[in-house]
Amino acid sequence: MLRIANLSLLILFPIAWFAPLMRAGILPLFGLSEISVISGMQSLWKSDVALALLVTAFALFAPYLKTIGLALVHFNLLKDKTLPALSWLGKLAMADVFLIALYIVVAKGVGVGRVETAWGLYMFTACILASILISALTPRTQAEGPAPTDQQ
Repeated sequence: MLRIANLSLLILFPIAWFAPLMRAGILPLFGLSEISVISGMQSLWKSDVALALLVTAFALFAPYLKTIGLALVHFNLLKDKTLPALSWLGKLAMADVFLIALYIVVAKGVGVGRVETAWGLYMFTACILASILISALTPRTQAEGPAPTDQQ
């Protein structure tokens, strides 16, 4: 079951990256533009390359590398000794969710514009939390070994 859940994250993460995280606008009267992880990173690359590299590492590479690493562990292609490093990658990805939430709180606190959370934020957060849960359950599953087969 963990294998299927983890492999599904390989599909769900890219969907979450392109899904709208929030809708933001300058004034309440004008329409709101949707912001996704990808569109946010595109804007960052134009203005602040160092921050763009950091966000790219947290939002894209850390969760995806962790998911691939866990899949390799689940299929016994990578040793269990890598689980602490994979867990660390998941914490980096959760830091990205925290930063997005912080940006929303700051933008709402300033009161100049309007910010609304969108379904992509919940999806991205759910993917990260699912990845952390899968990572936490993996050591127990791996220690138990493969499920016994019926031999008659």
